[in-house]
Amino acid sequence: MPSTIEAIKYILGLLTPIAQAVVVISLFLAIVSKSARGKILEIISSRANLFAFVVALTATLGSLFYSEIAHYDPCKLCWLQRIFMYPQAILFGIALWKRSNIRAYSIALSGVGAVIAGYHYLLQRGIAPSLACSSVGYSVSCAKIFVMNFGYITIPLMAFTAFALIIITQAFGSGDKK
Repeated sequence: MPSTIEAIKYILGLLTPIAQAVVVISLFLAIVSKSARGKILEIISSRANLFAFVVALTATLGSLFYSEIAHYDPCKLCWLQRIFMYPQAILFGIALWKRSNIRAYSIALSGVGAVIAGYHYLLQRGIAPSLACSSVGYSVSCAKIFVMNFGYITIPLMAFTAFALIIITQAFGSGDKK
């Protein structure tokens, strides 16, 4: 079982730079070229909710894997990130079924989640001060690093990347409303 856990941790860590590349390339093309922006919109537009659903579901299942299978206790900031990610997997599932546009709600949830995850990552890397994140007896310290892939990817950076990717899909997409 430990080798399976390590393999899953590696796969989740590998998905992060791939998602980061998608975010950076999408932003670059949208800024640099009007025709590229059109192509991005064409690709993402009709599938925005599907892409965001896959990202939210993967992030949700990944965080559950880390806490329930790998047995990493979530800290207070991890719980806050979960509060902003978990509902999105359900909301996007419903949006796909109903062909609804939930763009504004998703961008709001992902924006707040990204700020929390970004702060959490900077806290872990020793760049941001710990405000209210010390170990409180029922939670591990928010500065504790459980995963470090490729020398920079931690669980909060995975969450930040997922939130950023959801924001990108929703900003460029039509919301799948037909």
